[in-house]
Amino acid sequence: MAVNIRQAKTADVPQIQIVRNAVKENMLSNPLLVTDEDCETFINVRGRGWVAEINERIVGFSIIDLKENNVWALFVLPAFEKHGIGKQLLDCMLDWYFTQTGLSVWLGTEPGTRAESFYRKAGWSHIGNNGSKELKFEMGKAFWVNNKWSPRPSQNINSPRAGC
Repeated sequence: MAVNIRQAKTADVPQIQIVRNAVKENMLSNPLLVTDEDCETFINVRGRGWVAEINERIVGFSIIDLKENNVWALFVLPAFEKHGIGKQLLDCMLDWYFTQTGLSVWLGTEPGTRAESFYRKAGWSHIGNNGSKELKFEMGKAFWVNNKWSPRPSQNINSPRAGC
């Protein structure tokens, strides 16, 4: 299964919405809460997004928000989970984020989910709660650079991964 990770663009938003609304964990209580315009703003103005494609079909995506310093979204279609796609999206997203700022990044996710386990395994620190229903995790630049990023010899430490 060849996965292509690339920067998201406005034309990807309809497929991004399909992925977002197909997930089995961290589901939106109302799919209308996240509009196409919200997605466009986050990938074009507030931060950046990436998509994972297999045969030109988007099977996962991630979006990071530079204004609030948080992971706005990272989701993979259920049929494509457990293939390392989420990790590839996370790597690209954080590699890019930490070239933009030295500030820590945070995210919220529901407790007891595969997502919680995924972020803990990736080295995120649980720092409290995000509202009444989510756990809040944080990742600092020093930890990311020193423990999670294995740059290729031709890459500068401040350059994003090739293919992202």
